[in-house]
Amino acid sequence: MDARRERRTWLWWGIGLLAAGLALGAALLLPGADPTAFDLWWDGVLSATPDGPALQLSLFMDAVGGGRIATLWLPLFLVAVLLAARRPWAAGYVVVASLASAGVVQILKHVLGRARPEDILVTVDVGSFPSGHVANAATLTLALWIVLPRAWVAALAACWIALMAFARTYLSAHWLTDTAGGALIGAGVALLVAVAFARGLRAEGRVRRPRRRP
Repeated sequence: MDARRERRTWLWWGIGLLAAGLALGAALLLPGADPTAFDLWWDGVLSATPDGPALQLSLFMDAVGGGRIATLWLPLFLVAVLLAARRPWAAGYVVVASLASAGVVQILKHVLGRARPEDILVTVDVGSFPSGHVANAATLTLALWIVLPRAWVAALAACWIALMAFARTYLSAHWLTDTAGGALIGAGVALLVAVAFARGLRAEGRVRRPRRRP
């Protein structure tokens, strides 16, 4: 894929995903729409699930997906690895995408002020929509795929986002639509920021060059 087409693809997908996340949040403001029937159904399914490995896994995801680990130490680790690999543009991209995603999430949390489910099992901050844990997971894993476009990275990203979404709803920290909004917004921000860093990422050899035939 040539550079211009690649940037256009990132731009339009980023706009589309971000717009979808914002539209979902706006729809929840409609009378009688919050919580949705699907939110209530999913919350009921998980509340009927006995404690056990799923709870321990969810608590682990809560710890690594938020707080200083997810917003500070994990991005710094990725930055250190990328700088060691002589990828300064990629390192800068990860930092900006992470900060932008966190900023958008906090703004939406305060503007929408959605109430969380009852019986929350962990400590949470203000606002339920969107899920900051899921948004951060989507931003970092998608950024990693943009920096290292491999099939296994894409599979890892999808699994990590889905697992984080499950954990947040299992702990009753979020409604299912909160996690969907977080995934859309986090991925959208990662793609839009990538547009600004596209030239630098390509210059660092993001795209494989075809092998020369002997």
